[in-house]
Amino acid sequence: MKKQKGFSLIELLIVVAIILIIASMAIPNLLRARMSANEAAAVGAVRTLNTAQISYDSAYPTVGYAATLGALSGTACAPPSATSACLIDTQLASGNKNGYTFALAAAGEPVSTYEIIASPAVPNQTGVRYFCSFADAVVRYAESAIATCDGSITPLQ
Repeated sequence: MKKQKGFSLIELLIVVAIILIIASMAIPNLLRARMSANEAAAVGAVRTLNTAQISYDSAYPTVGYAATLGALSGTACAPPSATSACLIDTQLASGNKNGYTFALAAAGEPVSTYEIIASPAVPNQTGVRYFCSFADAVVRYAESAIATCDGSITPLQ
């Protein structure tokens, strides 16, 4: 009789079971890492929006701060204008980026105050924290949804 080479069905099943056990340990860690990355990107975007608002206010003092995300963005930037300042990318101006939804609210004539609120697009999947900022440019966070951003919300450290 010739000796058969190869793996038996039992050996293959054991290898598959071991791979499944390792995968079941790795997937939750991967999801947590992705949520953490989304949150870090959201904080960076809020900081970018604060910087863009300060630049916009300096460039267009008669207008004040930008009233919409679209005014901070733009595709026709030669030259930039108060309606198309080209200070942020168009994806952020759309209000959705890296698993977060961004909202800008502004008030006054000229616009003298604004607030930015970043919320996870799918809570507990794309992120667990909510972020906000206003004209003082301090990024704040909360564990639950933020209706308005004010000094009572915990500053990010």
